[in-house]
This record gives sequence, C-alpha cells and structure tokens, in this order.
Amino acid sequence: MFNWVVRNSLHNRLFVLVFAAILLVYGAITAWRTPVDVFPDLNKPLVTVLTEAGGMAPEEVEQLVTFPLETALNGMPGVTRVRSMSGVGLSIVYAEFDWGTDVYRNRQLVSERLSLARERLPADVNPMMGPVSSIMGEIMLLALPLQGTEGGTATPMEAREYADFVLRPRLLSIPGISQVIPIGGDVRQLRVEPDTARMAQFGVSLTEVEDALRGFSSNAGGGFIDLNSREFLIRHVGRTNRVEDLQGIAVAWRNGRSILLEQVAQVSFAAGMKRGDGGYNGAPAVVVSVQKQPAGDTVVLTQAIESALEELKQGRPAGLQEPRVLFKQADFIKASVGNVSEALRDGAIMVAIVLFAFLLSARTTLISLVAIPLSLAVTAVVFKLLGQSINVMTLGGLAIAIGELVDDAVVDVENILRRLKQNRQLPRPLSTMEVVRHASIEVRSGIVYATIIVCLVFVPLFALPGIEGRLFTPLGIAYIVSILASMLVSMTVTPVMSSYLLPKMRRIDHGDSTLVTHLKRWDEALLSWSFPRTKILLCAAALAVAGAAASVPFFPRAFLPAFNEGSLVLGMVFNPGTSLAEANRMGSLAETLIKEVPEVTQVGRRTGRAELDEHAEGVHSAEIDVDLRRSQRDREAIMADIRGKLSVLPAQVAVGQPISHRLDHLLSGVRAQIAVKVFGDDTDTLRGLAEQLRLGMSTIPGVVDLSVEKQVLIPQITVRIDQRKAAQAGISPGEAVRILQALTDGAHSAQIVDGVKRYELVLRLPDGARTPQDLERTLIDTPSGRIPVSSIATVEQNDGPNQIGRENGRRRIVVYANTDGNDMSSIVSNIRSVIGGVTLPAGAFISLEGQFQAQEQAAQLIASLSVLSLLLVFLVLYSRYKSVTLAAIIMANIPLALIGSVVAMWIGDISLSVASMVGFITLAGIATRNGILKVSHYINLCKFEGETFDQAMVVRGSLERLTPVLMTALVAAFALTPLLLSADAPGKEILHPVAVVIFGGLVSSTLLDTLMTPLMYLRFGRKATERLITDQPEESHDVQHAY
Repeated sequence: MFNWVVRNSLHNRLFVLVFAAILLVYGAITAWRTPVDVFPDLNKPLVTVLTEAGGMAPEEVEQLVTFPLETALNGMPGVTRVRSMSGVGLSIVYAEFDWGTDVYRNRQLVSERLSLARERLPADVNPMMGPVSSIMGEIMLLALPLQGTEGGTATPMEAREYADFVLRPRLLSIPGISQVIPIGGDVRQLRVEPDTARMAQFGVSLTEVEDALRGFSSNAGGGFIDLNSREFLIRHVGRTNRVEDLQGIAVAWRNGRSILLEQVAQVSFAAGMKRGDGGYNGAPAVVVSVQKQPAGDTVVLTQAIESALEELKQGRPAGLQEPRVLFKQADFIKASVGNVSEALRDGAIMVAIVLFAFLLSARTTLISLVAIPLSLAVTAVVFKLLGQSINVMTLGGLAIAIGELVDDAVVDVENILRRLKQNRQLPRPLSTMEVVRHASIEVRSGIVYATIIVCLVFVPLFALPGIEGRLFTPLGIAYIVSILASMLVSMTVTPVMSSYLLPKMRRIDHGDSTLVTHLKRWDEALLSWSFPRTKILLCAAALAVAGAAASVPFFPRAFLPAFNEGSLVLGMVFNPGTSLAEANRMGSLAETLIKEVPEVTQVGRRTGRAELDEHAEGVHSAEIDVDLRRSQRDREAIMADIRGKLSVLPAQVAVGQPISHRLDHLLSGVRAQIAVKVFGDDTDTLRGLAEQLRLGMSTIPGVVDLSVEKQVLIPQITVRIDQRKAAQAGISPGEAVRILQALTDGAHSAQIVDGVKRYELVLRLPDGARTPQDLERTLIDTPSGRIPVSSIATVEQNDGPNQIGRENGRRRIVVYANTDGNDMSSIVSNIRSVIGGVTLPAGAFISLEGQFQAQEQAAQLIASLSVLSLLLVFLVLYSRYKSVTLAAIIMANIPLALIGSVVAMWIGDISLSVASMVGFITLAGIATRNGILKVSHYINLCKFEGETFDQAMVVRGSLERLTPVLMTALVAAFALTPLLLSADAPGKEILHPVAVVIFGGLVSSTLLDTLMTPLMYLRFGRKATERLITDQPEESHDVQHAY
C-alpha cells in the first residue's frame, strides 16, 4: 500500500503540491476559528437542586426537605455521588453523574424524580434545578464600588438596582452566558411592618392584612368589546408602585368605616434582609459573578462581555462608578495559550537550526520543515471533526511532537539524498524518479512500524479516568494525529519535493558536511573501542538501568504540577453565629491586610451567599479574590505572606487559586487538596472525631490551611408551641406557627412592578419587635380573641447546628487542608497514621480523599496498562522481525531512556506526577523508534546489499544511520527547550515535567543507543538475522520488501 501511495504521489506531483497548499490554507482558517480555552472540557456532569425552605432550622431542612430529595435522587442511572448541605432555610443537593453522560438527559432524570419527591415535601416548598454550568464557568468578576468608594456617590440600593435590572439582563442576553449572580448592596423592597397593638385596638387580624396586601398592585384582563365598528380591549388596572397608594388601602371594615393600612402598620421602601454582601479593596461594593455554559468559548464570551460593558457606559446613572474587572479567566487563557504557542514557534525554529547544521542545505532543510505546517494543518482539521478546542494540552501535545514531525521527512530526505549521490557514481544511473521512489520505500517499513509503536505506547493515556484523563487525552490525540499526519506527508509531499529540489543541488556530488564527517569519525572510533568491551559495557548499562528504576519510588509525589494563574482565591470562615455585619467588618479588614502584600493589585470579597448562588454558605464565611502582578517571588512565598497577614484574624483561612481549587472541589467535593471525611449519624460525635483528627494533623510538617468544616452549634431563639394551651385558645399549632412565621420571617404578599424593575411586598415585624421579650408580648388572633404569644408558647434561647452536611445518605464532617509544596505522599502517609490512631464508634467511618487519591489511582492504572502497552509493542516488533531477540534489542532503548529521565528529574526537582508519567509514555515510543531505524538498516544491508553479518557491516550500518538517528533525536530534544525554560510560566507548568522527562531520556537513549544497539545486535542478532533472511529469501532487488 505504501509503495502505491509513494508511486502515485510521484506520478501526480503537481496535484500533490496544490492539494498541500489548499490544506495549509484550510487548516490555518480552521485553527483560527477553533474555540480557545485554558484546558479541555473538565466538566463532570452535575445537577444542583436548590430548595428555599422559608427560615426552617437546619435539622428541619435535613429531615423534611433534604432527606426526601436525596432518597429520590439516589439510584438514578449514572449517579456516582449525592451530597447535600442543609442550612438555615436552605437545602442544596448535588447529584454527580459519571463522566461522559449527557448533562441534559441527567437533568431530565432529575426533573422526573423531583416530580415524585414533591409529594413528600412540606407545602410551599418547591425544589428547582440550578442552571447548566461549568466547573470553570466563572469567567469574570465585576465590582461596582458604592457611595464613598473611589469617588462614587451611588447608594447601596442604587448600585444593586443597576446590577439587578440593567447589568444582569444585558449580560444574560449574550449567547453562552449561563448565570449572572450579583451580591452586595441593598435589595429594595416595599416593607409593611405591622403594629400588633394598633391592630388589636382596631380589631384587625393578621389574616385580614395579608389578604389586603395579596390583592394590592394587580391587574386583570376584561376581554373585548365592539363599539362603533371598532374592537376595544378592556383592562382592569389596580397596579401601582406608590407608597401612598399602599398606605391608603383598606384592610378591614369596622363600625361603618374602613381601617386603612397606615393606621395599623408602617409602610416604606427599605432594604431587604440579606444573607450576603460584597466588598472591593476594603470598601463596600456590589460584586457580580458571570458564569458561562459548559460549551462556551471563554475568550469570545469575554470579548462580548467587554463590548456590553462599553455599551452600558453611556446610560450608567450619575454617581455610579464604572464596573471594575476583578477577575478575568481570559487573561490566564491568553497567557497560557500564548506561552505554549510561543514554545511551539520557538521549537520549530530550533528544529530548523538543528536540521541546517546537519544538512548544510536550504533545500533539504525546507523539504523537512514543510512537514511541520502540513501536519499542524491536518491536526487542526481533525480537531474540528472531533470537537476539540485549542488549549494548553492540545498545544502541548503539538509542542512535544514538533521535533518528531520532521523525523519521517528527515529520514526520507537523508536516504533519498544518499541514494542520489550513489546513483551519480553508477556507470548507468537510474532515473531520478526511480531513485526517489526506491529510496523513499526503502525506509518506509521502519517508519511505519515506529509510528505504530508510538501510537501503542499512548494506550495508557486514553484509559486514564477522571480529571487526569480529561486533561491528557487531548494531548495524546494531538500528539498521535500530528505524528500520523507527518507520516502521510513523508509518503506524499516529501518525495515530490525531493524529486523537484534534490537532483539540482550543487552539493549533491559533495560528501557529508564537516559536522557529520567529524561525528562519523568519532562514532567509528567509539565503536572500535567498544566492541572488545561488550560485556563490561552491557553490564554497566544494566546496572545504570537498575539504579534508575530503584530510585523512582523515592521521588516526591504529586497529582498535577501547581498552576500559575496570576490570581488567588481565599476562603475565610469565622465562627458560626457571627453576624453578617461583623463578618463584613472582618472581611474588609482582611482586604486591607491583603492589599499590603506588594504583589496584590486589587481585592474583591463575597461574604455569605447571594440569592442565586448554588453554595450553602453562611454569613460567617467569605471568599476573597486577589489579583496579582508579576513578581520575582514565587507563588508559595506570596501565599505564605498572605497567610501571615491574616493570622491576626479569628478565622480559618485557606489559600488557593481559582481554577485549582475548583478542580479540588471536583475531586472530593471540598475546595482543598486533602479532604478527610468523617461519616456517622450523630453530629456531636462527628464533631469530636473531626477535632481529634485536626489536632493530630496539625503536627504534620507541610500541612497548611488546616480546617474543620464549620458544622457547629449556633445561638437560636426557639418559640415552642404548647399543644394543650393552643387547643384551649382554639388555634391549631400549625396555624400559630404560620402566623408567627409571617411576622418574624416575613410574608411575601405581592410583587411591585416599576417598568423592568421588580420589588417584593413583604409583611414582617420590625427588627425591634423580634427580640425574645417582644415576641412573648406579640398579639396573635385566635378564635378566643387576641392573645399574647406567651399564653400558648414559650420563647427560649438555645443552641442548634448551623448546617448539616450529608454524602451518599450519611451525615459527614470534613477536615480539609492544603500542602505547602512538600511531598504529598509523605504528608498523606502521616495523615493515614493519624487516622489509624482514632477510635471510631459503631457506625462511623473515615474516608481520605483528594488529589493524592487521584494520583495513586492514575499511577496504578498507568503502570498496569503500560505493561500491556509494552507487550503490544513487543508483539508488533515480533510480527515484523519474527524474532524475540531482535524485538528485545530494539526495546532495550526504553530502559536506556529511563536513565536520563530519572537524572533529569532529580536535577530539575520534578515530582512524580501524572504529567511526568505521560513524559515516560511519550519517551518509550521515541526511544523505540531509533532502535527500529538501526536494526532495520542492518537487516537491509545483509538482505539487499550482500553484506555479511560481521563487525564491519554493523559499523557501516551504524555510520549510515548516524545522521538520521542523531537528527531525529536532536530535533526532538531541542524542540522541547522552550518548555524546559520558564517552568512556572502560565501554561508551561503542566507541560514542563513532560518535557524534562522526554529531554533527559532522549539524551541518555541517543548516547547509549549509539553504543548499545550495535553491541547487542552484533552479539545476539546473528541467528535471528540469518533466519529472517532465509525464511524470506530475496526475490528481487525491489526495495518494497525492505525492513
């Protein structure tokens, strides 16, 4: 087949060149239009169910809302984990589905289960699904400074109205935006605060006030009527947004006159009760989170958002400051993709320099280099067909492969040039086309088998589960597709260009370049020296391989290299029970302290929970986003500085990075690298066990940001209905509770419409009347008359849990921590020792999860599948050479490469992570490739050129293959140089370990292959070669049978 491809390419040379030119243009256009993101799609399907439970205590939310919902969602097809958090008046249930499941089908399944579960929920409790979002969906944070902040004069209410009714609708209108969540400022509402004493004086009940408010501000249709041959629409308009109109509505009729609302209640526009607030650079602000849909192009969406913000400038209210961009994920994407793109460009330049140094010919260098853009163009087209994006990992696969993309073309060009030189010296030279065809096919077999092996060694990569699989599979796809494309180019474009350019070269009659001449002389001398010392050299190599393999377990372990995102995110948790005002005060102080760090440019804060947020955060928690400028200090030093600044505050602090801590959350459900989960039934017992673990873990070196999930007791005011007294008063406990809930939590009676704005009409007691003493004196209506609450209930102060966490049907508390960059494997080993020392009561158990768990699982899977992959490589080689010996000689390059990789990792202080393991996988294919080229040429010399199996033949074959082997190895190695430098640059941090492993392995395998392969072949390959030639006798000199 390959003979046919080469022959037809040479017969249709013009067509091949035109098609290649078209492919280049189309590939470039396709690449330009391909979506750009920082990483491949890392979204594990997740459906969030949010349920507002009207001020219920966490225990009631858990029992009445969360448990029925969990029961309904558990057992659905594809569900891997169901976790929940029950807070004050709020239940959030997360249903996690397996990778690869369709999120919309999952939502349909959840919707069906919710329909069934609603029957078991309390009245007026309606669960709803959160919007479809992405693990890295938060693409931008905006801050609207408030009155007195940086020259602003807008009040908190004005800023929030602008965010809710102008900014949010405009951003939501952008295709691809999933959610826009504002927090901070004041939400305007029309509040009615009843005076129970005045109500008693006028004989007005709470029910009458509720009924009057429910009918306020409503319109209705009246149908149509024909008058004078014209049709008129009838409208009944009762809607108004004037406070005076509401004050004047009648709530009752007593003694022949109306009792107006203003006579029994205070009516005013006021700020609604809030459970969250925002800050910017230490001052109050409205913070707006913009989230994208899973398939959205972050860079394109960011440009659309910026355009929308520009449009809104002209209509911005006077006194309202321009929105500040606090966080923009597109900056990290552009920096990361830009750095890797530069590495790709610089790698190609290095390839050109190495090729020219060996070939000393612009023509041969040009022919070889053409393989790079053509291979990249083919890869771009395949990306489009597979739905892949341009990201750090796909570009990384190309950057790693850039040196190998010219390998096939280099081998072709070198062999064609060598055969053309030999043809010139023949008495009756063959035609140029024949020489080019035969020379190209001569090396084809080795190239094809080497390419197959490169693909086979990537089998473990495609079997990786979870995040690591989602990260590195696109890298493998990019690498393999580009390598296959380069092989196709070497069979089509390379012979065609060689047939045009090489025969007319001035240097074709000249010998090798000076560099190649010196290298061959040194190689010949080295081989002559080594043959008498074969046993010693082989034993030395075996000892070096054994030493390298034995040192691998001693490397520090990590899941993935730390990213350099250019920003930080801090989680602060104050003592539960801390008021929102106090949490705001300490949060603002934290912002001021963080601003003292030199690298910090701006700080934004979100305290508590926004109305639309999918997180069950109490008002005692805050998330602070920190934007950093470039600095000479490393990331760990900056984070340590921030931790030191915040150590003066009474808060638990966890410091991470926006994307990194979301990946941690995806792994364990907790935004930290290590999560120790304690499961059981009794919350008090769980708290005690968690505290034991925290004390034990606090002594472990390398553990930072150690915290226990704040599931603790908080102060509560409990109004407990006395069943017997309520019955004597003629009121049911349920009705009494309903009335008290409306008075204390507020009854949302109607919605006030003012153009596009919407305000809630809320009936609620004033704050001053909600103290325990005032609640006891509050009058409520009963069939026996108006009575104080104290006559049917007791009002007491006690404690109750602030929130209750559950996972897979069990209560759980989490002890979580980060590491300071030390070896995670030793830290986890110490944590396991601490867990082993904890005595667990019946029914309780502990689960250790996080990055290390993913690293261990990935390492075990890669190791086991690598054995299978190497077995497949062996079978491919055996099928070609029909010899265990020859296959083993070729595969010996793999352990030789291990030596250099291990040394490079020690020198570069590289941890053993999934990234470095991917480097080992890639290296195995490259190292095997060089062995194939040499052994195949040895066999061809014996089979087709009449050489006898002896030392002279091995020396000749080694010298003739020295140039292509060195060129392919050096271009592959030097192409990685840009990834070796600036290891902490955005985008390069995850590819740097891959490059270090490959570079080190290429150095050792190339140097040792120069000696070891000839030595092993001469010592062990005679019988296998003779048998191979005998079993497949030479029928003709047609090189299509060449090895």
